[in-house]
Amino acid sequence: MSDSTSAVAEPASSDGQEDRKVKISINGVYKIFGKSPEKARKMVEDGVSKDDVLSKTGNVIGVDNASFDIYEGEILVVMGLSGSGKSTLIRCVNRLIEPTFGTIDVDGVDITKLDADELRAVRRKKFGMVFQSFALLPHKTVRNNVEFGLEIQGVDQKKREEAADRALELVGLGGWGKYYPDNLSGGMKQRVGLARALAVDPDVLLMDEAFSALDPLIRSDMQDELISLQGKMQKTILFITHDLDEALKMGDRIVLMKDGKIEQIGTPENILSHPASEYVSRFVQNVDYTKVLTAADVMKKATPVAFVKDGPRVALRKMKESGLSGIFVVKQANWELVGHVTADRAVEAAKREDQWLDHITERDECATVAPDTPVRNIFPIVAENNNPVAVIDEEHKLKGIIVRGSVLGALSERGDNNDE
Repeated sequence: MSDSTSAVAEPASSDGQEDRKVKISINGVYKIFGKSPEKARKMVEDGVSKDDVLSKTGNVIGVDNASFDIYEGEILVVMGLSGSGKSTLIRCVNRLIEPTFGTIDVDGVDITKLDADELRAVRRKKFGMVFQSFALLPHKTVRNNVEFGLEIQGVDQKKREEAADRALELVGLGGWGKYYPDNLSGGMKQRVGLARALAVDPDVLLMDEAFSALDPLIRSDMQDELISLQGKMQKTILFITHDLDEALKMGDRIVLMKDGKIEQIGTPENILSHPASEYVSRFVQNVDYTKVLTAADVMKKATPVAFVKDGPRVALRKMKESGLSGIFVVKQANWELVGHVTADRAVEAAKREDQWLDHITERDECATVAPDTPVRNIFPIVAENNNPVAVIDEEHKLKGIIVRGSVLGALSERGDNNDE
């Protein structure tokens, strides 16, 4: 797939993304509302603005030559201000709105070529959709609302009730199936909407401003809930929002739109660090980087380290050569973190003629964070610990270390002097 001329894609990365399976491929998609779409497309291809096309032809450019891939298992956020074309685009993906030009491949099948029956089957099997409005049926119980999609598919009652109950458990509403929507808060109603989409076990979730109507605290909780669920489900999620903070929090990658065009495609860090246009720069200029940067972004290489086989004198020599007052201890085979040793403890152990570091290694007192921990959550940990904070992965391997200076340095490079 080639990027559209209006899109600026992120640079090649070394994270293996290029080897991931493409779930959805959007190629040269236009949505033009009006009676002369060919003429309107030719005009925008010649550089005529969206407003001028409207005034001269009466055609409205909803989506202008969108091209990008969505990888299996990722959360791709499409964002932009009102009128940017983001909601029109998401509806083109499952043909709630018919694309005027272009192709949309889902698992290698161009859904723009499907007839009504084939499209209906693909929608039922592949897609679940969550809207900003809860769209719950007030006369049906919560369980009946969740199983509604399966009922339409003709699934027998026992199976659809079991699926509905599983979905409700998944979104934290186990036991609420017998209640009615009027008994629920706004956040709970949106959870029911999410459960309804999950009950059909779709490959792809399409979420159009799904949390925008919620109060800020409930909205944040729902964002956290979806991120947590994604860790278990690994669905492909196309998430629409107008809110930059939400996009940065939710997205593995972001597609930023303006006037129906794609301004930039990239990871949150890439878009913040390398905005592709003046519009993108203005869009992100007031971002609080403590919400965006993670431990992986601000950590330093953990060197030197002491190995479990080392004695206190070897550890002291490594500390002396690097000007350190302490050193992390790891297993030599796989760099699994064991703990931290201070110079004072190593000196005492050397005087006792200890041969190993085991008895002087601090384990419980060794502060650790995961690579994806937001910087804003790291500040208090750094402040409460005299020793550096270890960054470890799921297998407890030491990936790097964080000191106060490295956090502040990373923020200052981005023009942020917050050191709280």
